[in-house]
Amino acid sequence: MGILWNHSLLVLSTTLFFLLIRPARARFVVEKNSISILHPYDLRSKHDGSIANFGVPDYGGSMLGSVIYPQKGATGCNPFDGDKPFKPKSSRFTILLVDRGDCYFALKVWNGQQAGAAAVLVADTRDEPLITMDSPEESSDADGYIEKIGIPSALIRQSFGETLKSALKKGEEVVVKLDWSESMPHPDKRVEYELWTNSNDECGIRCDEQMNFIKNFKGHAQILEKGGYTQFTPHYITWYCPKPFILSSQCQSQCINHGRYCAPDPEQDFGEGYQGKDVVFENLRQLCVHRVANESNRSWVWWDYVSDFHIRCSMKRKRYSKECAEDVMKSLGKYYSGNCFVDDQVFLCSIESLLIFDSDPLDLPIEKIKKCMGEPEADAENEVLKIEQERQVGHGSRGDVTILPTLVVNDIQYRGKLDRTAVLKAICAGFEEATEPTVCLSGDLETNECLERNGGCWQDTKSNITACKDTYRGRICECPLVNGVQYRGDGYTSCQAVGPGRCAVNNGGCWSETKNGKTLSACSESVLTGCQCPHGFRGDGHTCEDINECKEGLACKCNGCTCKNTWGGYDCKCDGNKLYIEGQDTCIERNASKFGWFLTILVLAAVAGAGIAGYIFYKYRLRSYMDSEIMAIMSQYMPLDNQHGNQVVHHESEPLRHGSSV
Repeated sequence: MGILWNHSLLVLSTTLFFLLIRPARARFVVEKNSISILHPYDLRSKHDGSIANFGVPDYGGSMLGSVIYPQKGATGCNPFDGDKPFKPKSSRFTILLVDRGDCYFALKVWNGQQAGAAAVLVADTRDEPLITMDSPEESSDADGYIEKIGIPSALIRQSFGETLKSALKKGEEVVVKLDWSESMPHPDKRVEYELWTNSNDECGIRCDEQMNFIKNFKGHAQILEKGGYTQFTPHYITWYCPKPFILSSQCQSQCINHGRYCAPDPEQDFGEGYQGKDVVFENLRQLCVHRVANESNRSWVWWDYVSDFHIRCSMKRKRYSKECAEDVMKSLGKYYSGNCFVDDQVFLCSIESLLIFDSDPLDLPIEKIKKCMGEPEADAENEVLKIEQERQVGHGSRGDVTILPTLVVNDIQYRGKLDRTAVLKAICAGFEEATEPTVCLSGDLETNECLERNGGCWQDTKSNITACKDTYRGRICECPLVNGVQYRGDGYTSCQAVGPGRCAVNNGGCWSETKNGKTLSACSESVLTGCQCPHGFRGDGHTCEDINECKEGLACKCNGCTCKNTWGGYDCKCDGNKLYIEGQDTCIERNASKFGWFLTILVLAAVAGAGIAGYIFYKYRLRSYMDSEIMAIMSQYMPLDNQHGNQVVHHESEPLRHGSSV
């Protein structure tokens, strides 16, 4: 995957050496996965495998397969005969075992992949500790297949390889389990990861690999960072110039701070193109972009700056400069307001990008970044680069950083190619199980185990509700939450709806039946859990049977009663013309005697007559009274009919004396 430098120095020319900052004894950690023999039973055991630095290790997952050792071409250096001869013939994968030697490790794995193998184990031919299988240095052969390797591989010890081959020679089926579930630690709910990279884009396919990864992984990285799920830190490797060469033109062109921080010449030609110190300058600037952005809680801006710088300020286009870098920083504010800029041409950003970022413009303070970078010409340590050199040295479970690029996840060096999906899977494996964010459950990471027999989990086929959930680690059986209704149970054999509203989803998993247009259910909104058969039924709530009250003597016990069972109840009738009273479970006469009827009619008639007479009398008296009152009132305000002309009767306070004239 990357360039592995010599343990003591990196040869840049026949006359000049730049030394890596590292302890006297190099500490390169071999990252491992476990390999267990499951069959034959007498060989059951667990062994270590060294994860290759190419291909796609299945971080967080595992693989079960049958081992095959080829009869011809045991080293795997040549293509195998036939059309995918190792394609699995059963439900188990095929794991190819080959011997070390004669060709690159990566070529062996590539030939195995082409032949249909799901994974490749390389058996060491020497009795020595495990080493990391690295990809070859850049060559025309390597360029053709290394990036196409998409299966995992591992180096195993010589003794383990001999055990496998011995069992296969006896004709026994050998089944092994490759397990990466513990290869990536997951201590808590946040993943810390770092990328050791370089701003140089003139180192061929390796530089292109780095830049393509940053561009493709940017969206995932920013979602994880902005959600607080991860903490990302970029790093850059530097070298130093030996004291005898500090004043040489080579050191002065490739180093800053008087030989303390150096980078190889991008074109590996001191006479043309860019110089190593140009690379150190930009590496330092990118570190300060991250540091300054992180101070404003926007560390994820580093991904935008580096991606844009690579597009706009490429060495290949002769635009790798301080001025171009500052233009990129200035344009980031415009980018966040909805426009993107490439070569001073405006184009609309993608919908996905706009969803990821804040709508607030973000201006990277150039002066603050310059202050962070310090004075490159000073004969003194640079605070930022000094820290980088110290961090190159291994600590804890992490070894020295000697491969460029190197991804470190939870203090473990990632092995495998820098592929967007593979790296995301490795980062997701760093979360505690069931705490990973939704980005870890994207379509290209899900295992799709739920598609086959529902993953062995509980399922309600009527409503298509399932407890199976695909994750990058494989399926988990967990009772779901459906339309606000929570299901509880073990997830494997049972899940039951609980809480309010549960009856609305598949009737809460309870019994329900409709007959004659009438629907009855064992689910009740007033009961938060469980099922209870309704009145007139008997059962556990999941199945309910109608109770035959007549047959069991639970109803219609009175003399002369006849009982007929109905769905959910019963119907009682009395002999003759009697009426059944349910509360007293008795019958009463429906018909009375003729004299009774006559007396009843007579009483009713008398009552009715009295009522009518009272009504007539009431109306007559009321009418007479009203007429007299109205006449009295009218006589006071209106002339009487028997008076003449316009004479008016005057009402005095005293009566007129007898004989008085009017």
